[in-house]
Amino acid sequence: MDRSYWWWHGFGFMWIFPMLFLIVMILFLFGGGSGRFWRSSRHDERRESPREILDRRYASGEITKEQYEEMRRTLGR
Repeated sequence: MDRSYWWWHGFGFMWIFPMLFLIVMILFLFGGGSGRFWRSSRHDERRESPREILDRRYASGEITKEQYEEMRRTLGR
């Protein structure tokens, strides 16, 4: 059978699927498994301590001075 027969009947581009699978596997093994490609910037930030959260909330005006002092005493225990 002629090679052009398979080309025109759908088998000419079948090499694309194994190639795409290989590329996806390489990305997963070298970067995707560790999350380097899909990790958001929030994962790289360090976590705030409860005291830092309290200070930030007081500085932004979310809580009053009385609430701040009471929560600070509570955290100090």
